[in-house]
Amino acid sequence: MAGEYIMDSDQLQKFKEQLEQMKVDIIADVEQTLNDMTSQNENIPDPNDRATVESDRSFELRLRSRERKLLDKIDEAIGRIENGEYGICDDCGEKIRIKRLEARPVAKFCINCKTKQEQVEKAQGN
Repeated sequence: MAGEYIMDSDQLQKFKEQLEQMKVDIIADVEQTLNDMTSQNENIPDPNDRATVESDRSFELRLRSRERKLLDKIDEAIGRIENGEYGICDDCGEKIRIKRLEARPVAKFCINCKTKQEQVEKAQGN
């Protein structure tokens, strides 16, 4: 069971590379969205078509906002790798299982602490 938590330098490097690739992919996606938005014809005569374009843009911008938050989490995770804190739960200080980090490389909490946090948020109606 202890092997689930032991991370060597090769695994840390793998996580760092994975996080950096996630970052590159998100930035490329955002740039493509911006290019698409600016290249669309602004002179759309049909009001229904204009409404559809605006709705699509609004949706895209909400997605980009979520991606901005993910970029921040990726940067934090890379920082934790660089300062030796990666894989340590921010709440209880215990090691986070490697399987959890493989599923969610930006994880800051072990599964027990994250579950408790989500239960509190749900109880508070957040």
